[in-house]
Amino acid sequence: MRRADLMLLAALAAVPAGAAAQVGDSARAVIPAIDTAGIPRVTLGEAVRLAEQVQPSVVQAQAAVENADARLRTAKAQYLPTLNLNSNTNRSFSGVPSRVDPNTGLAVGSSSGSLSMSLSSSVDLFTGFRRGADTRAARASGEAAEASLVDARYQQALTTTNQFFDALAARQLLAVRAASVRRAEEQLKVSVNKLAAGSATRSDSLRSRVTLGNAQLQLIQAQSALATAEANLARLIGRTGRVAAADDSAFSMRPPPLDSAAIRAEAEARSPQLQAALASSEAARASYRASRSAYWPTLSLSGNVGMNGSSSSGYDLYDNRSVSLGLSWPLFNRFQREQNIETQRNAQLVAEAQAAEAARAVSADITAQLAQLEAASARITITQMSVLAAQEDLRVQQERYRLGASTIVDLLTSQEALDQAEVDVVNARFDYLRARAQIEAIIGRSL
Repeated sequence: MRRADLMLLAALAAVPAGAAAQVGDSARAVIPAIDTAGIPRVTLGEAVRLAEQVQPSVVQAQAAVENADARLRTAKAQYLPTLNLNSNTNRSFSGVPSRVDPNTGLAVGSSSGSLSMSLSSSVDLFTGFRRGADTRAARASGEAAEASLVDARYQQALTTTNQFFDALAARQLLAVRAASVRRAEEQLKVSVNKLAAGSATRSDSLRSRVTLGNAQLQLIQAQSALATAEANLARLIGRTGRVAAADDSAFSMRPPPLDSAAIRAEAEARSPQLQAALASSEAARASYRASRSAYWPTLSLSGNVGMNGSSSSGYDLYDNRSVSLGLSWPLFNRFQREQNIETQRNAQLVAEAQAAEAARAVSADITAQLAQLEAASARITITQMSVLAAQEDLRVQQERYRLGASTIVDLLTSQEALDQAEVDVVNARFDYLRARAQIEAIIGRSL
């Protein structure tokens, strides 16, 4: 410690009793004030709803659903015929003399015109079962996109919930640190008064001053953590600046214990993450079957109805019709067909492996989160009992110190134990809420 700091502590220890009331005010002036007035507040439900509207992960998942719907519509439309309308008019002139003008007797060029209109249509009669496989693949892709959208919403809700709880916990920890500073200020006043009365040593007031300084540092850190948490919450919901988390009495209530077996079975059956992986595996399987349709021939029927006229016939329109039945069977295309089939088969194997891994991941995650929920519930009970015990211990030590039956070390130790117990109970409560949010994200519904 620098010499100037030692002199400051010595001066504080020598403060007369009449000036003891000013010690807390001068110490409080060290803490930078953070203006929290005018900061908007949001509830947890509002924060989750606003985050879904602006976060790219949810917007992208919603776009994927719309793209999948369009793909399914296109796949079903392969059974419908195509229809095309064409029209053409032409006027040409040639400067080469080809006839004699009866009025002038001079050779002149020729000109001609034509007009045509046609309506054509074609339909595939057989595609080697490709259309059915494409439709199944598109339908499975749509199911995967919808499951991914549900998963994206719950994952974003989890992120937003955790940030909301970070902001709310930071504000409550700020209150805990402020209470710690007030207790340290009162203890410093008591130490200074006892020193002035000759019933305590200078070491008591110095130790109290160090404890107050530590409490002030923790309060400053809590203020910084609160500003950071509220700024991050504002970013998640599409705002700038800071947004405070609105407290709710429901956050302090512990609902009945969950049925672990039922939650596990629901997670393994309904988890959006698993459903998306299974649907993607089915889509890859259908795409593989569609690729094998290239070994089959394609049979198509087409027809055309048209009308033509020219200047030589006075633009009288003559109709024409045609119908054709075509068969296409690629026997050898330099192994491009086999390459595509192999690519789709490997994609199917990867998708099946990813689905199996997703099932294992869901099982492991739900096991871990249920264990964390149970541990957090037990920690809440223990920390609440610890706070009550620490409060009573501090009260006893304060009275013993006033009577001279205990030392300042015992008193400050009890004070620090109460500070830590109050921090632990806040952390335990929000760890419990975060564990529940994790379980909700896994099973895809609110508990």
